[in-house]
Amino acid sequence: MMTESFLNLENIARSQSGGVEYHPLLPFLPANARVLFLGSFPPQRKRWCIDFYYPNFINDHWRIEGEVFFADRNHFVDQQAHRFRIDEIVGFCRAQGIAFFDTSLAVRRLQDNASDKFLEVVQSTDVAALVARLPRLRVIVTTGEKATQTLCSTLGIATVPKVGCSVPIPLFPGSEGGQTVLYRLPSSSRAYPLSFDKKVEAYRRMFQYCYGSGSPLLAPVQ
Repeated sequence: MMTESFLNLENIARSQSGGVEYHPLLPFLPANARVLFLGSFPPQRKRWCIDFYYPNFINDHWRIEGEVFFADRNHFVDQQAHRFRIDEIVGFCRAQGIAFFDTSLAVRRLQDNASDKFLEVVQSTDVAALVARLPRLRVIVTTGEKATQTLCSTLGIATVPKVGCSVPIPLFPGSEGGQTVLYRLPSSSRAYPLSFDKKVEAYRRMFQYCYGSGSPLLAPVQ
C-alpha cells in the first residue's frame, strides 16, 4: 500500500475558494531523471483514479509506458479496481529516471472539463528551477499544444516543434556533453486522433533517443 503522498495539500486547500486552481501535486523529480514530462495541468480531482500524474483512467499514458517498457499495455493497470498500480508506477519511474510536473502552477478553468484549450494560465512554472534539480536531464517532453507553447514562451524557444520532433533548448546545455532538447509527443488522451500503436511508436522513439536505441530497458518491438 502506498504510504507516500504526492499531494500538495496547501495548494489543494487554496483552490477551495474557487476561481483559481493551484497545482494539486508535488513535482516528482528523481535525481537520476533523464526525461521530464511537462503537461499543462492535472484534470479535476473528480476524474482521478490515483493521486499521481496522469491520474485519469481513460488516459493512456501508463498503458503506453507499459507497452514501451514491458510489451504489455496493462502492466500498470489494475483492471478489477479500475485504476492504475501507483506503487509499481512510482517505483518504476524512480528506477528508470522519469520525472513529472506541469508548465502551469495555477490556472482558471473556462469550462468544466479537462481540455487544455479551456485553461487560462495564471502562473507559469519556473522550469529552470526544476531542471536545476535534474543534473542528468536529456529530454523535456510536452504532449499538448498549450504545454508546448507555454514552455517555448517561458524558455525563449523560437521554433515550436512539430509532433514527433525535437528542438534544442539554448538555456539548458545539458550534461555529459549532450544538449537538452524539447521533444513533442502526441497526447496520450484518447481524444487525440492517433492510434494507440502509433503513439507507442512515437514514445518509443523518444525513449530510444533518451536511453540509447539498444537500451535493455526498452521492450523489444513485437
